[in-house]
Amino acid sequence: MRKHLYVSLFVLLIAGLVLSACGAQTPAPTAAPTEAAATEAATEAPTEDPMAMYRPENVSGNIVTAGSSTVFPLSERMAQRFSEEGFTGNITIDSIGSGAGFERFCVNGETDISNSSRRIKDSEVESCRAIGREPLEFRVGTDALAVVVSRENDFVTDVTKEELAIIFSTAERWSDVRPEWPDQPILRFIPGTDSGTFDYFVEVVFNKDEAPILAASNLQLSEDDNVLVQGVLGSPYAIGFFGFAYYHENARQLQTVSINGIEPTEQTAEDGTYPLARPLFIYSTAQIMQEKPQVAAFIYFYLTNVNDEIIDVGYFPASQAALDEALNTWYTAVGLQP
Repeated sequence: MRKHLYVSLFVLLIAGLVLSACGAQTPAPTAAPTEAAATEAATEAPTEDPMAMYRPENVSGNIVTAGSSTVFPLSERMAQRFSEEGFTGNITIDSIGSGAGFERFCVNGETDISNSSRRIKDSEVESCRAIGREPLEFRVGTDALAVVVSRENDFVTDVTKEELAIIFSTAERWSDVRPEWPDQPILRFIPGTDSGTFDYFVEVVFNKDEAPILAASNLQLSEDDNVLVQGVLGSPYAIGFFGFAYYHENARQLQTVSINGIEPTEQTAEDGTYPLARPLFIYSTAQIMQEKPQVAAFIYFYLTNVNDEIIDVGYFPASQAALDEALNTWYTAVGLQP
């Protein structure tokens, strides 16, 4: 019996020691994370993409644009692409000429974006400021203004800049320009006076004096470039000018006239050797872009995708430096860093 007692006491002693050891291994309370650890955890947390709100699928509402008939086909293509990428709102693009576009934008305040085939004039900037708008310029491409005749015309292939001025002003007949040319009346088809194309041609060819061209005989003006195309196609003795895209669209029936031996091409437009190369623009304001994210989103999409479409439309890309400057203007307007 005494033996059993010793065994029981031994078992109780071992059990006590085991329990004591388990109690000693109880973990201490977890210390609060250090400041460095908290900072590291915050850094690793996902951050919101500030550009997400400007994706086509994340904006809605109306976008109203108007202006240059030259920029019109390019803006139309970019609007189509913008919708294909997920934009569900409505984009209105009116082809009314650069001058009329700035009137809607700067005088009436009716549009969100003004399309232009020339830089905004000082007087138009003043009109914008008078209604509380500070216009921002975005370069979107390059146009080579095309002087064209019908493919039935077999005598005009190249003219000097001086002859170009005579053709669109004082010459009554083709033989007045060169004696060997036909003794036939010159039929002229040109853009209307609200057109940036008209302004640019007058600036380069007539040193900004529009009186000679407006006094020319057999002159038809139209803000619709398609009307001008049909007019030139109507006679081998007709001549006209408009944006390169409209020549590109009708190249099987029309032919360009070289100036001083230089044809309008991507290279001659970019390096400035073609006398009638010019930049293309869209305009908006920081206030409009901040109040209407859909407008900011469309302009950003335009600038970052335009070079994928511009040659197919019929124009030439702006330089990378010009596009980078336009993008920097966009980032500043919406309050973001590039």
